[in-house]
Amino acid sequence: MLQKLDSNDRVLSQKMFLANEVQYNLFHRICESRNSRCLKTTDEQMIFAQSEGQNAWLWISKELAEDKKHKVFQELVGLLNGTALPGVSGDPAMVEHFAQVYSETNDIQYFSHMIMESYSCSKVKKPHNVRGTMHQAKKHHVEIVAAFLAGFSEEAYGLSVDPDSQIPAAEEMIKAGNLYLWYIDSHPVSMANIAHRSPRHARINAVYTPSVFRKRGFASAVVAEICSVIESEGLQPMLYADLKNPDSNRVYQNIGFQEKGKVVDIKFK
Repeated sequence: MLQKLDSNDRVLSQKMFLANEVQYNLFHRICESRNSRCLKTTDEQMIFAQSEGQNAWLWISKELAEDKKHKVFQELVGLLNGTALPGVSGDPAMVEHFAQVYSETNDIQYFSHMIMESYSCSKVKKPHNVRGTMHQAKKHHVEIVAAFLAGFSEEAYGLSVDPDSQIPAAEEMIKAGNLYLWYIDSHPVSMANIAHRSPRHARINAVYTPSVFRKRGFASAVVAEICSVIESEGLQPMLYADLKNPDSNRVYQNIGFQEKGKVVDIKFK
């Protein structure tokens, strides 16, 4: 049986979920949204969370037997009848199982869109001999941040966008006060953002360095400094990295991030 939950639900602090919390950190953000749909089983061994129009995230306890998982998925798929579900994200084997049930029921197909690794950092290792300093992004940085976001969109998602279209997003990120730039000789060369803070972690995203400034340690430096900011708040840094980009994964590993579980992003068509 399924029931609603919110960001303060005890299931998000239970031992079973905490074992996978880094891998499923996005649950905290989704459950905070008023427009999201968040459900759990009464035995608290499955959580479903979806922001409107986005991929759903699905967690299920590794202790649950396979036959019971299948029954839970069937019940969830029945409940979702008529709900737009563009895709599902979570542990690869588990979401593959759910995708099979969902696609068979709705006579659609599915495919793996992206595989990410989740990381957390218990002790940051700052890179040595990297020139520059970190500065919090301010209003006068809007255009450079918009250009960085356009570059990030193209590299991360294969979407070519006009930098001007990214100005609203840049303004919003700067206003939130969690976007940081790495400076060399009064010029921004890299950026990273604290996207969200949950009870035990802070999630980093939008890590980007233009190609002309790469291979000099700037991304490592700005992420390491942001980790120090997060640690000063009593939280642990975490992030997701696309496994198709070995360079970025290596950057995170070299400054102390450790693998916490893969996440597959499955799309329905």
